[in-house]
Amino acid sequence: MGLQQLENRRISAICGCGVQTGAGAVVNVLRPEPGSSILIFGVGSVGLSAVMAAKVCGCTTIIAADILDSRLEAAREFGATHTIKITAETKLSEHILTIRKDGVERALDTSGRSENCIAGLESLSTLGMLGFLAVPRSERPIEVQMFNMLIKGQTLRGITEGDSVPEVYIPQLIDLYMAGQFPIDRLITRYNFNDIDQAIEDQAAGKVVKAVFTF
Repeated sequence: MGLQQLENRRISAICGCGVQTGAGAVVNVLRPEPGSSILIFGVGSVGLSAVMAAKVCGCTTIIAADILDSRLEAAREFGATHTIKITAETKLSEHILTIRKDGVERALDTSGRSENCIAGLESLSTLGMLGFLAVPRSERPIEVQMFNMLIKGQTLRGITEGDSVPEVYIPQLIDLYMAGQFPIDRLITRYNFNDIDQAIEDQAAGKVVKAVFTF
């Protein structure tokens, strides 16, 4: 399939940021081993791309956490084995540890919420790694249990754009898409540019994952 055909499907429109960011964070940085576990906070376009990447990497436990039922349903469709709806009453780390008693090997926060990062750190296994890639919602620092991280050899890692080289990684994503392993076309809802206000409203309400405008 040529680039023009891909463009006709509007696939290339979403590869440069959201998809590359989420998938690259998993593949290039967290690098989970086959049979391992991963926890993903926030499953919009970035988080769902991370879910798909985790499945490609062979993770057998993929936990998705979000505030919206529609996003959690999408996460299950894309490969999540467990989902957690985040509410004011949810005790995140306790819930996660009921799924993986010894903790998860990898965790990724796409939400920018400090409470998710804290819960992720509390849920890591020995030698576990938590990556975060969203702009923090506040400048307030998070408190971490440094001694616990020290004795367990854990890592907290900031990630930008999936630590990707776009010229290298985007063609790899397209190859996975063409092989049927990375269905990023299912993230897209198309809107005529005249309907931009409706697209913004639908995106904010969680009715769509990734709005792509046509002209």
